[in-house]
Amino acid sequence: MAGIREPFPALLVEKRPDGQVSPTVTDLSSADLPAGDVVIEVDYSSLNYKDALACGGHPGVVKSLPHVPGIDCAGTVVGSTANDFSPGDEVLVTGYGLGAESWGGYSRYVRVPADWIVAMPAGLDARRAMVIGTAGFTAAQCITAITDRGIQPEAGPVVVTGATGGVGTWSVAILAKLGYQVTAVTGKAEQAEVLQQLGAAEVVGRDVVSDSSDRPLLKSKWAAAVDTVGGMPLATILRSTLHRACVTACGLVAGVELPLTVHPFILRGVTLAGIDSAKCPRAMRMQMWQRLAGPWRVDLPETCITEVALGDVPGRVEEILAGKVVGRTLVIPGHGD
Repeated sequence: MAGIREPFPALLVEKRPDGQVSPTVTDLSSADLPAGDVVIEVDYSSLNYKDALACGGHPGVVKSLPHVPGIDCAGTVVGSTANDFSPGDEVLVTGYGLGAESWGGYSRYVRVPADWIVAMPAGLDARRAMVIGTAGFTAAQCITAITDRGIQPEAGPVVVTGATGGVGTWSVAILAKLGYQVTAVTGKAEQAEVLQQLGAAEVVGRDVVSDSSDRPLLKSKWAAAVDTVGGMPLATILRSTLHRACVTACGLVAGVELPLTVHPFILRGVTLAGIDSAKCPRAMRMQMWQRLAGPWRVDLPETCITEVALGDVPGRVEEILAGKVVGRTLVIPGHGD
């Protein structure tokens, strides 16, 4: 296909003859790409927890094998049958079926439907867009849910769990920029200085949000929360809020069960807002990117950003699944060619 330099590298997840599933850097051609309207040459993707699961062929993420992970990407259009995009356009894609139902950004080229694509917002480039990526996009939705609830900085502290992860990092930074007093929860005490640099007013351990008692309500602490882990921490936070708080939920690494009663909702008027980034409506999607490129723009310290080539992804996946990754990991499909 015109505009594509073939063959090109991709991280292909396949089932081996021994039954094990593993990702391997493999050469592909344009004929291997899924159907779509627009071909993008990928400059950057990123590594998220969902990508780590995809690299292992997790059936809850990957619909079929072989598969190319990468739930977001940014780069330049090299081919298009759509009226809205032309070769040379700088664009980004997050969510929809990218890296799940459809092959994703861990490839030099992707082909996607035109309605998945966002024109690069003014003030961003491919690298900056992927430092934000699905993680920052999710954080922006969480914070929007809080502000839409009418919760202002003077209402009280906002707690962020999984604060050294992608969504947590961005949530701490944006909330602090907006003037909120942020309490960052992490199991990595050695990262307290980094979180304070991002704007956290307080850094606490996971024990602060791990109350396993059967008390329906706990002492009121938080005006709002961004919970990225689920399970007991989410249940503890919901029982620990101030009146008419908003708690956003976007993760499950601490568990999928939610052991609590209805008391936080009917006695304190708490709102539990679920955040679904993959299928975010397009109008809201555009609004989030405009905020992230404009009034909510934050530049993460370079110490919070790691760049890896395709061949380095499997090792990085092991680290993210072990909870050892801090900040954002960028994947560069063309690095090392």
